[in-house]
Amino acid sequence: MRKIIALAALFGVSGCALLPFGNPPLPSTPATPVFFQPFSTALDPAALHTIATAAQVAAEEPDAKIIVAGAADNTGDTAGNEALSRTRAKAVADQLVTDGVDKTRITAYGIGQTGTLGDMSQYSRRVLIKIGH
Repeated sequence: MRKIIALAALFGVSGCALLPFGNPPLPSTPATPVFFQPFSTALDPAALHTIATAAQVAAEEPDAKIIVAGAADNTGDTAGNEALSRTRAKAVADQLVTDGVDKTRITAYGIGQTGTLGDMSQYSRRVLIKIGH
């Protein structure tokens, strides 16, 4: 059985496939999120650990494609959140490449703001990494 991890982000890393902004369907596999602070694209130690784990799984599945989808909460303007989601995706995709994943396996994109409110907004500030379909 294929090991699959998911993280969310939008953007394209040099050499990675870059999709137009939007919300293409993600593979229906479990997702492991990488969370961000409000208005931030910085990868904290927990995020780096999650990404490193995903890179290890990707190494075990050398033929599997990787989707990185970024998101933002609904704080701020829509255009800014679209850009933020792409930048978060880029940060995660770049780190995957740094951790040894071939950039040609990665497709990255942003989905902008997810509309989650209140206490749940922290869950909207995320990137999902999906390995395989």
